Amino acid sequence: MRRRRSATRTPHPRPAAHRALTLSVVAVLLVALPACAGPRPAPSVPPFVHEIRPVGADEVSRSWRPGCPVGPGELRALRLGYWGFDGRSHVGTLVAHETVADDLVGIFAALYRERFPIRQMQPVDAFDGSDDRSMAADNTSGFNCRRAVAGGTQRWSAHAYGRAVDVNPVENPYLLKGAVLPPEGAGHLDRTADRPGMAVPDGTLVRAFTAAGWQWGGTWPDTPDYQHFSRPAR
Repeated sequence: MRRRRSATRTPHPRPAAHRALTLSVVAVLLVALPACAGPRPAPSVPPFVHEIRPVGADEVSRSWRPGCPVGPGELRALRLGYWGFDGRSHVGTLVAHETVADDLVGIFAALYRERFPIRQMQPVDAFDGSDDRSMAADNTSGFNCRRAVAGGTQRWSAHAYGRAVDVNPVENPYLLKGAVLPPEGAGHLDRTADRPGMAVPDGTLVRAFTAAGWQWGGTWPDTPDYQHFSRPAR
């Protein structure tokens, strides 16, 4: 009597060439999968933030006093978006006269689109009303009821009317009779190299202000004030 052979057979190992072909196909599929899924969406850019509201007397208690050329009722607090030196979007506050509030919204919207870097933006009251402290902190600010630094102490500064803004004072110092204001800005006396945050002729910052009818202190021949922008009374 003949015995039946077992139906189970020992599998033969796959040839090396076959295994290599299989691995190649798998690798191609893995590489192709992300492409099939389509391009990754670009990270969303936070929208420009802006708000204009009346300023309270308590918000300018250190930068305003009786006898100033404008009253708190004529001032506005502007919440404005800006790009920091850290490459991130921030929101700061600028105090200015009501007649230039719309100007400033448009100017800072243009700076935001161009991602022009600003160190920080707080009212001068955050520095006890001290212009020196605000400048040393590289703070961008507007209203401050004080006398003009140059031209005699009896003349009100344009900041006292809320019609001037100082931008990045360290990157854009004020040169007055050999003094650098703030002293921290001494490293930016060379204006030939356009570095981040600087105001230079035909640069992003200067274009944004002058296009809105503002004047730049960087053009003053004897006492250039690179941080200073002001709007003449209409």
